[in-house]
Amino acid sequence: MTGIGPAVELCNVCKTYYGGVPTPVLFDVNLRVDPGEFVAVVGASGSGKTTLLNIIGLLDTTTSGEVLLDGRNVATLSDMERSVLRRDYLGFIFQFHYLLLEFDVLENALMPCRLRGKAFRNQREDAMAELLRQVGLGERLAYRPGQLSGGEQQRVAIVRALANDPVIILADEPTGNLDSVNGRAVFSLMRELNRSTGKAFLIVTHDETFAREADRIVHIRDGKVQ
Repeated sequence: MTGIGPAVELCNVCKTYYGGVPTPVLFDVNLRVDPGEFVAVVGASGSGKTTLLNIIGLLDTTTSGEVLLDGRNVATLSDMERSVLRRDYLGFIFQFHYLLLEFDVLENALMPCRLRGKAFRNQREDAMAELLRQVGLGERLAYRPGQLSGGEQQRVAIVRALANDPVIILADEPTGNLDSVNGRAVFSLMRELNRSTGKAFLIVTHDETFAREADRIVHIRDGKVQ
């Protein structure tokens, strides 16, 4: 995982869902995100934003076109190779935090590391504890999710996305379940982590006010990048 070239590159990507009547969702999308870049994808509901993110995140496939991650055309990879690439190269932040209630803050943040074995998890523990301290959760490492506010829970989810030291973080409406104050704080936190860690961030949002803080805004309308 070098991250020397583009963090992700899409070339003429199209997506149509077939289930009775064919439903085209994406049309000839070209997009490049470089390492360390902070990019916001903005569009109305149903414009294709989440489908685009799912294709980049290897959670969905294209109908045509190429998706390049780490310089590799993902269509040529086996299921196992795709799984490893998803695990090691990508971090995910969702609209809801999806923390596990029976685990504390630090254990939740380290959860993705379990996929890489106990030795890797132990290796990352100090770094993750430090990240949690940086985002203001140093006094809450042993708290359970139910003891945290909504904004604090989402901060844990953001740190968790960095657990496997990915090249790019994909975020789907990460402020969608928060009020405006916590939403602003979470978006600012992602921007700070982008600068301090050098990770690329690709964030889908409907909020153009937040999006203006990005290095670049990509507008998508009716499945087409404007």
